[in-house]
Amino acid sequence: MQHYFEGKKVLITGASSGIGKALAIALSKLNTELVLASRNTNALQQVTEQCHSKAQLTIAELDLSARAHHQAFVHKFEGFDLVFHNAGISQRSLVAQTIFDVDHKLMEVNYLGTVHLTKLLLPSLLQKGSGHFIVVTSLTGLIPTPYRSSYAASKHALHGFFDSMRAELESQGIHITLAAPGFVQTNVSVNALIGDGSALGKMDDAQANGITAEHCAHQILKATAKKKRLQLIGRESYAVWVRRFFPSLFARLIKKAKVR
Repeated sequence: MQHYFEGKKVLITGASSGIGKALAIALSKLNTELVLASRNTNALQQVTEQCHSKAQLTIAELDLSARAHHQAFVHKFEGFDLVFHNAGISQRSLVAQTIFDVDHKLMEVNYLGTVHLTKLLLPSLLQKGSGHFIVVTSLTGLIPTPYRSSYAASKHALHGFFDSMRAELESQGIHITLAAPGFVQTNVSVNALIGDGSALGKMDDAQANGITAEHCAHQILKATAKKKRLQLIGRESYAVWVRRFFPSLFARLIKKAKVR
């Protein structure tokens, strides 16, 4: 696995915590040049202190919803070989109790911001004829659940966009890996938006009982090194196959699933 990453310039968005942080720490041990991006540069600095002491690291402020600033970011940091799209926010609210601003916010950050940054980074990758986008989505992008309508929509959109992009560009050396984790022990539920747009402010039981961020990151890196197109991660991934082969059963089960 190390051979694939060695010497490559890597961007990780959402690198200040959770899966992004775990990816940063793991990749810092694989002789990569890392650019760690997040809105929270103080937290990024703390991440660098946990990375390998000899790693090449740069931290950068990046807000996916602030698209006007993306061009300057790309001009400052260019020449990436691998891009880990990991930044995003989640949701914990019922459709009928969720204001439209929440739908808009999640699409703005999770989907539109990611797509905008991708389109700015893409020309240089096409010019050199190689590049790899690793998109951390969610099993919710394949199996929508209650309390996640806005989140599921944004993750389904990512799958649709990047699957289409792969069909167009894989023959030109642009590889795309979609990594879809189930529940992971991160602060994603703490920061998730509820119906009025405020943060949930606590870790829900399902998240607390998930796999570790380190285990998730390891699975993502293995899939990346193999250039896998899709990697399902976590105990909940069986539900993807239940939905595909037994849709009526899935429809009954998902209504009762403990998703928070």
